[in-house]
Amino acid sequence: MKYINEFINFIKNVRNYSENTVINYKKDLEEYSKYLKFNNLNILSITYKEVKEYLSYLYDKEYSKSTLSRKISTLRSFYKYLYGESLIDKNPYLFVSLPKKEKKLPRYVNYEDLDLMFNIPELNTKFGIRDRLILEILYGTGIRVSELCSILIEDIDFKNKQIRIKGKGNKERIVLYGECCSDILNKYLDIRDSDNKYLVLSNNNNKINPSTVQKILKDILKNASIKKNITPHVFRHTFATHLLNEGCDILTVKELLGHSSLDTTQIYTHVSNERLRKVYLDTHPRSKKNKE
Repeated sequence: MKYINEFINFIKNVRNYSENTVINYKKDLEEYSKYLKFNNLNILSITYKEVKEYLSYLYDKEYSKSTLSRKISTLRSFYKYLYGESLIDKNPYLFVSLPKKEKKLPRYVNYEDLDLMFNIPELNTKFGIRDRLILEILYGTGIRVSELCSILIEDIDFKNKQIRIKGKGNKERIVLYGECCSDILNKYLDIRDSDNKYLVLSNNNNKINPSTVQKILKDILKNASIKKNITPHVFRHTFATHLLNEGCDILTVKELLGHSSLDTTQIYTHVSNERLRKVYLDTHPRSKKNKE
């Protein structure tokens, strides 16, 4: 576990990977370490034959393709680190192919459910205002939940209604917010009885964490009687999808989301196209042969 712990410290403190990524990498490597120990294998002298045997072990556990891809990527990064530290002569996972990605369209929230959710937090309480602010920021900016939790008050340009966000790999970008978000932001800051430098705080006035935001969303969904799995990341999908549905160009959406490649943003156009197709088929008089 020595090398694994050193690698985890590296991606956390040097590479500034997100909290969720660090947790997943650590979990993947702990599973890998147990496998090596059980099979009396040395982490520094693993052969390509043994790599293939470990991959077979993973496939036998019937993980989803996305999980398998992440686990392989974790091991690639880990052995790349070991190679960079001159602990091994080559990366045994470098040329391992990733499973073909499942083409799943991102889920997003419809306008009706959004209205229901936004009306749940009680705006006569401090925590109600905070919870409404969480919704406004997630939907109004499309940022990741880890980015939301890391917003500092000094990152906010109140005059121009924009926030400086530090995203993946310490890459900075500017996101915008509108009047609705601005109103609730000012209300929250007025009633917030803490000098904590972070914007969104927990019930104990500490920096809020992603799992707490997830719990807040679950409670809102329950109170709104919405039986859907809407996570903070679904709000990010919703932000992008609604912008495109309302006529925003894809390059602007790419910049607002902080994507490094347009290919990553491209999937949202498929969501919009599917919606357009449905509207067309449901409404055009001659879209169906037997439609009267």
